[in-house]
Order: sequence, then C-alpha cells, then structure tokens
Amino acid sequence: MKFNDLITDHKKSPKRVGRGIAAGQGKTAGRGTKGYGSRTGSKAKPGFAGGQNPIMQALPKLPGFRSHRPKMEYVYTGQLEALGVKTVNAQTLAKAGLVSSAHVGVKLLAKGDMTKAITVSLQGASAKATEAVEKAGGSVTVVPRIGRTANADTSNRPAGSLRRAAKAAKMAAKPKTSK
Repeated sequence: MKFNDLITDHKKSPKRVGRGIAAGQGKTAGRGTKGYGSRTGSKAKPGFAGGQNPIMQALPKLPGFRSHRPKMEYVYTGQLEALGVKTVNAQTLAKAGLVSSAHVGVKLLAKGDMTKAITVSLQGASAKATEAVEKAGGSVTVVPRIGRTANADTSNRPAGSLRRAAKAAKMAAKPKTSK
C-alpha cells in the first residue's frame, strides 16, 4: 500500500434495516414490537408525557403582571396656587415635596381654584387643568421627562445608597499598602 492509495474521506453507508432475519436487523428493524415507537412517523411532540398530564400544564403559573412603564405622579391646580411661585416644573415640585423626585413624570389635574398667573412646564396636563391655568392668565407647556445622569445629585437618594457612596469614597482615599 502506498500513501496515495489511502482512502481519506471514507463515508460509512447507513445500516440497512428490515432486510431479513439473516441481516441482523430484520423483522422489526430494531424498533421493538408494537406500540407508538414502532410505527412510521412516530415522534412524540415536545412535552408529551405518554397521556399523563404534561408537566407544563400540571405546574401552576405565576400570577399577575408588572408594567415597566414609569408611573406618572399627579399634582393638582389647588396645590400650585398654594406654592406661591411664578413658574412650576418638576424640580420646583420636588423641592416643595409634592412629587418624589425631579426625574418622575408629573401630570397636572384640575382640582382646586386658580387665581394666580403661573407658567407650568410639566410632562402632562388634563384639558380642564390647562383651561383653568390659562383662564387665570398662565400658560401650560408639555415637556419630556428629565432623565437621570451618571453623576446625579445625591440629596434625594435613600440612606443605603449614601452609605455605599461614603464607603466607596473612604476606600478610594485609603492609601494602598503592599505586604
């Protein structure tokens, strides 16, 4: 035998089943006797449990639904009157404590009287609230929500995150010693 006579891409031919008893895989052709698996076209669908209730139907599903849409916070026309400022936006409302943060969406609703002319710049306003503000001599403009920045003001953060920030600053200030 020479090197150039070697067969390098040998492909084994598939086993011929069901060709008589002497061939070794005759009669039932390795499929066993009777039953679903012996029939042609037999392939159990995914999750099939032999007639028993499949596990994905037997197990309970998780209840409820959580919306990922950011929630709007509401402010009333009467509250704006009590603020006593000429211009109202999310920052002024957050400082006054009427909303949780300056970065939330705020909608103005009609509830209470308006007598002062106030310029309102919020993320939404009802038709009656807009009418009440304009009747008092003010104006309403709809502006997009203020996004948070990477180095946002830490004054509105919860105590836990302030502690973590202080600990990180302390670790950064500590000189590194080598052993």
